[in-house]
Amino acid sequence: MIDKTVPNVAAAVAGIADGATVMIGGFGRAGQPVELIDALIAHGARDLTVVNNNAGNGDTGLAALLKAGQVRKMICSFPRQSDSWVFDTLYREGKVELELVPQGNLAERIRAAGAGIGGFFTPTGYGTQLAEGKETRRIGDRDYVLEYPIHVDVALISAFRADRWGNLVYRETARNFGPIMAAAAKTTVVQVDEIVPLGDLDPEAVITPGLYVDRVVAVGERPWLRDGVFAGGVNIEGRPLAREGVDA
Repeated sequence: MIDKTVPNVAAAVAGIADGATVMIGGFGRAGQPVELIDALIAHGARDLTVVNNNAGNGDTGLAALLKAGQVRKMICSFPRQSDSWVFDTLYREGKVELELVPQGNLAERIRAAGAGIGGFFTPTGYGTQLAEGKETRRIGDRDYVLEYPIHVDVALISAFRADRWGNLVYRETARNFGPIMAAAAKTTVVQVDEIVPLGDLDPEAVITPGLYVDRVVAVGERPWLRDGVFAGGVNIEGRPLAREGVDA
């Protein structure tokens, strides 16, 4: 019987080694697998290379992993923003490396790894510092830069629901990088709000088939949802904001 579920987040991240390259889903906080990140912090793996769209928000999730000193290098497209103070400090102190990748290139490099593509030419970045040391080519009347896929050991992603086979559905924009990261990693670990019986997921709604998933753990409903419905904004820690006339 195929059953990819694990009992807790500690079991989900077991075996992630020092020096591993880890993709972490999420676009800012949306779709970020916070519980899996917290488990990775407790697990203690160090000298990690982390691939993510951002470089952490506030002091939780990916920012907490950085603050714990477990990340050697970030590969991302959007490292700095108003609440990226953890990364900003570490980078200025020379405690973390940065490989800056334009967002479209980042997505395509991840997708290429999952699709078995050896490399691709893109005009994005040509003529800038991001193209230094890379092969370039003129195709037609445009100049292009050769980019390579990003292969990783583990992907940590968040989805909405799963079955025990690992089939996944996502909730709206929380999908973001999840599907392509799941396909690109040697091992894909997923946290979901709930695990449902086989047959409960509409096959037409499944975005990531279980073929790409190795471990699934249920962590309960997100704090900004109530019965699967968005219940209001959240603060920087991901806690729901009080709603006037409702939570007072």
